[in-house]
Amino acid sequence: MANENRYIHNALKQARIKEKSYTLSGFSISGLATYHLMQELDFIVDLGECPLNAVPIDHVFLTHAHGDHSRCLMRHHSLRKMTGIERDSVYYLPEEICENARAWIKAEAMFENVPEYKFRCPEIVPMRANEKVTLAYRKDLVLEAFPIKHSIPGMGCTLYRFKKKLKDEYLGATPTELIELQKNKVQITREVFDPAITFMGDCKSESLLDNPQVFNSEVLVTECTFLDDGEEDMARQKSHSHLNDIVKIFNDLGEAIKCKTIVFNHFSMKYSEQHIMGTLEKKLPDFVKERVKVLI
Repeated sequence: MANENRYIHNALKQARIKEKSYTLSGFSISGLATYHLMQELDFIVDLGECPLNAVPIDHVFLTHAHGDHSRCLMRHHSLRKMTGIERDSVYYLPEEICENARAWIKAEAMFENVPEYKFRCPEIVPMRANEKVTLAYRKDLVLEAFPIKHSIPGMGCTLYRFKKKLKDEYLGATPTELIELQKNKVQITREVFDPAITFMGDCKSESLLDNPQVFNSEVLVTECTFLDDGEEDMARQKSHSHLNDIVKIFNDLGEAIKCKTIVFNHFSMKYSEQHIMGTLEKKLPDFVKERVKVLI
């Protein structure tokens, strides 16, 4: 296996997974770099690298502070200014890391000899667990973060499509009747949150069970750092997920898994593409196998 991995770990090799209304583009190898782009949704999760097609995207969520997921946040911010994008991007971070993030961003600017009077911190939105936040420039998309278990503070997130629908009891009403109800300040609509895509971030396998709502997302992106038998304890010690544990969770949940697509990412860099695909083919249960895709 050691001789097979010469071609997989290339941060310039951006993988793409086509979904119905958007394409998930990115790269994710443990310890090297992770980033996920959805240009149609104007949304990024993590910035371990900043390819040029990430620059126009306005909204960024960081799952945690490890450099292979976060180090290009300021690169993204700077490149927008360099390329003439006037609108400020917005960075959504777990509340627990926001203070350190602001200090790090300022220190990086000082390291680059930016005069202090010229320094301006980008907009950072603290994310609290299970609190829904409408994206700054996409009122039809709502972000919700949730706690996960990792070696440092971190969060996963779900991006919802948001809309208002007429309440069932008013479906037969005429336009005139609806207008009259609104004049009388009657609430005739209900809010609908459709979970489009969930990112687990770096986490122990048990974080999937801690957050069962993630299995209602149309797409679930979850890490699968370790694959081989005998590596389960190593995965737990490093606060990452192991395929054997994920398979057990899948088997236990069965039909409760509603996701149309399950994306595995963040494989250890010691595995080759051939080894990853062969191991998944061998170990994944048949009822999810057709739904699983890999970001490599």
